[in-house]
Amino acid sequence: MRFETPFRMHGSIITRSSRGSFMLLPRFCCALVAALILFTPSADARKTRAPAKSHVSAAPAPEVAAPGPDGSPAVAAASWVLVDTLSGQTLGAANADERRDPASLTKLMTAYVVFAALRAKTITPSQMVNVSPRAWKAAGSRMFIEPRKAVTVDELVRGLIVQSGNDAAIALAELVSGSEEEFVKRMNAEAQRLGLANTHFTNSTGLPDPQHYSTAGDLARLTSALIRDYPEYYPIYSQKEFRYNNITQSNRNRLLWTDPYVDGVKTGHTDSAGWCLVASAKRGDRRLLSVVLGAQGDSARASDSQKLLNWGFQAFDTVQLYQSGKAVANVRVWKGAAKEVKAGFLADRYLTLPKGKADKLKLTLQTQEPLVAPVQSAQPVGVVKVALEGKQVAEFPLIALEDVPVANVFGRAWDTVRLWFK
Repeated sequence: MRFETPFRMHGSIITRSSRGSFMLLPRFCCALVAALILFTPSADARKTRAPAKSHVSAAPAPEVAAPGPDGSPAVAAASWVLVDTLSGQTLGAANADERRDPASLTKLMTAYVVFAALRAKTITPSQMVNVSPRAWKAAGSRMFIEPRKAVTVDELVRGLIVQSGNDAAIALAELVSGSEEEFVKRMNAEAQRLGLANTHFTNSTGLPDPQHYSTAGDLARLTSALIRDYPEYYPIYSQKEFRYNNITQSNRNRLLWTDPYVDGVKTGHTDSAGWCLVASAKRGDRRLLSVVLGAQGDSARASDSQKLLNWGFQAFDTVQLYQSGKAVANVRVWKGAAKEVKAGFLADRYLTLPKGKADKLKLTLQTQEPLVAPVQSAQPVGVVKVALEGKQVAEFPLIALEDVPVANVFGRAWDTVRLWFK
């Protein structure tokens, strides 16, 4: 590496002892003054020689984002969120509930509804689809389907996901629901069911509309549901390119080429939305999901997403607290055929916390008192509270893992008496 330093000229002091040398000084000064007078331009000359103003305006200085107070990396995007899908926890966010144009991230919900139709077998991957003029003429990104050439559902799904084809989105919407308008109703119904309170769709493609919006937080919840509910179709999101109609198009998600742990998910861009990217990476059992909305460019959305994913893996640990179906406590049951009921969880319980803090967790079990029979399986019977360094960080409902019917009349009477004194 070469380092360049300013170049400086150093003057030297010359001393002379001869009288003749000093006699040259007045002559030199006179010559210098004359030269200055002769070669100094007039005011008009100076005006003429002034450089012309450039018609190219100076580029504004790039906006530099500062690191977040939670230690999150500097992200310049307008809105973002990072989620650990194993624990379901949000590790960091900025403007995550701000409604924004989702652009082609809309196709995450389009795919979610299509996947449901595939699972219900109302459509099949090998089914041939006739292309409507509306789908053929779709504006924006396309997979280049044609009215005179039938296309399979599988090809349309890959054109939707890999090539982000608006024509594929409309063709699938018309196939599943008869029209794009009816399909959009199903999209909004699913958004409501998934608890996406700040999301509303008006089309299946993501083309801009004042009533078409979502948030970084909602898009993270939607993508988590897509990965969880349809794991058999999620690998399509890692496909780097797809060829249809003799046209090969690459997946626009740059991270698929630069990060071996990234396996999806979706890009989006319009003038109103900016550059958007939902990215997911899996290392071991952990999966992180980042949503970046309103970045300033293609490389910027990739860079912001990569910084968030790296931060999530490097700064946090996800630990398993409890296993699904495994009893963690026996809870006293009154007036029941059994004196105790096994209690635990129906799903594995994880917690994400700053790296190196796992040994500082404190778990407190609080059971329902008194718990009176009958007790049904999956009935809440208590709660586990998790604290880190004196601060509560999580709370998990404890449920019964089995049924406990009521005791006979003598058992109920005996426990009734005991409860009076208890």
